[in-house]
Amino acid sequence: MHRTKPLPGFLQQRYHGWKATVYAENHTWYERLATEGQRPRAMVISCCDSRVHVTSIFGADQGEFFIHRNIANLVPPYKPDGDLHGTSAAIEYAVTVLKVAHIVVLGHSQCGGVQGCLDMCKGNAPELEKSDSFVGRWMDLLKPKYDLVADIADEKEQALQLERLAVQTSIENLFTFPFIEERHRDGQLSLHGLWLDIGAGHLEAYQANLEEFRPV
Repeated sequence: MHRTKPLPGFLQQRYHGWKATVYAENHTWYERLATEGQRPRAMVISCCDSRVHVTSIFGADQGEFFIHRNIANLVPPYKPDGDLHGTSAAIEYAVTVLKVAHIVVLGHSQCGGVQGCLDMCKGNAPELEKSDSFVGRWMDLLKPKYDLVADIADEKEQALQLERLAVQTSIENLFTFPFIEERHRDGQLSLHGLWLDIGAGHLEAYQANLEEFRPV
């Protein structure tokens, strides 16, 4: 029998603090969200990295963003094969049910997933090459882009460029979903690629026509 343990004390304290302050001051808004349902304007696909705090970056209120997080903010290509696809399911729900007007892919600096991809491509991560490595097989989505950065000698610059390519890869794969292509073509949905420098608080946006990232 699998057993859970009591919630850690620090989380209990933070919950009670939130309930007594933020919730108490905005309970009408929370009750409205519960009764009327969610109407997020945008879906944000970001990395699981704990340093990437999406709602803080954009000053978003509860109910404003539909957020999906995974390793290295990657989107797989459209593949309706009856298998388990958590990211694709979230995208489908956001677009076809919630009718979001924007999808934002948010990459970031010092991404562990991207570094793992680099290590695999250089032959330095045999543990990720194993067939039972969930992280390794997920990062296979990005491996084809390695050739574009293989000749960059500076390792930090190489990682930075592959982080940006991860964002571009996700944008490319999003367009393989028929319902995204259709809504984008009709002007009902726009896609955006962003890259965040965690330490500097610097945000860049991908300009598809220029095929480069520019400061926001």
